[in-house]
Amino acid sequence: MEKKTARKQTNKLLGIDAVSGLAIAGAAWVALLAARGFSIIEIGLLESIFHITSMTFEIPSGVIADVFGRRKTMVASRVMVIISSILMILSTDFFTIAIAIAVNALSYNLASGTREALAYDSLKAAGIENEYDSFAANDMMIYQIFSSAGTLLAGVALLLGYKKAHMVDAIVGAITVVIALSLTDVHTKLQGDNSVSARFKQVVCQSAAFIKGNRKARLIIIFNALIGAVDILILFFLQAKLPEVGMNKLWLGPALFIMGMGAAVGAKVTEIFPEKRYRRIAVMSAIGVTLAFASVFTGNYYVMIIGGFVGAFADNFIQVRSDILLNTMIPSDQRATLMSVNSFTFSVIMIVLSPIFGVLFS
Repeated sequence: MEKKTARKQTNKLLGIDAVSGLAIAGAAWVALLAARGFSIIEIGLLESIFHITSMTFEIPSGVIADVFGRRKTMVASRVMVIISSILMILSTDFFTIAIAIAVNALSYNLASGTREALAYDSLKAAGIENEYDSFAANDMMIYQIFSSAGTLLAGVALLLGYKKAHMVDAIVGAITVVIALSLTDVHTKLQGDNSVSARFKQVVCQSAAFIKGNRKARLIIIFNALIGAVDILILFFLQAKLPEVGMNKLWLGPALFIMGMGAAVGAKVTEIFPEKRYRRIAVMSAIGVTLAFASVFTGNYYVMIIGGFVGAFADNFIQVRSDILLNTMIPSDQRATLMSVNSFTFSVIMIVLSPIFGVLFS
């Protein structure tokens, strides 16, 4: 692959993330369901369905990408967004919404690991894999900026109503399908060998062997997932805690946007930060998330917002570094699968820590 083609490829992947962030119904799905009359218990169950689906299919989706190709998997991911949006428009009860939520989770699964694998192997095929650092930083920064902007537009989604809001998401999905179709796949040796069943077996066995035999990779995956889960839970509970300590609810959206910008800055700083020692970066990130955790108990919403910003900064700082380091260690044939293991570990830790944090912050 030529350098120019590889760079265009990564720019298209960044474009998919940017456009996806404009899915306003996805950013306001809880509020939209509440406006339709669904109870908090029902919404909580739907959230559980999303996470259970996500955790169940996270690793299989990575295997699919490695076996059938990353481009096809990215296209399938974007098609799932359209299907999920249409199902939400047509939904009439809890059951049909649950199906739409599960399909939406699959869209995330199919993109997770696939995006990173396609970007890294495209740059590697062009001999410029050293540029992946810049891609990883920009990818995370763009995702945070546009998803934060989507949160600010949650009010627009409520004004439009759930049908029109989900139609906007379907249009967003269609635009990303067009971008995904223009991608060029990077064929690995695996995709040209044996039958599909043999390829599946090879990916699973070799991925398991890699995880089992590489202690450093295991530690990076677990530590990165732990930092990420703690930060996400802190930001999640801050949504409820900030109004409780006296902040006007009208300022909640801007406050969440400010904290989201901490994540964007953390992602971008990795590109210019000269420190390459992962252990030192890990210590810095752990301190940042600890300060964010402590800020929740101050009862001062200014301090809590600053803490949320610092925690989000630390989370994305270590996440981008972990992504870069893991990609240098992982074989191309199993890249999407093993990056999905990273996301799966995060989901498991989230499930374990969620009730614990619920008690701590209650």
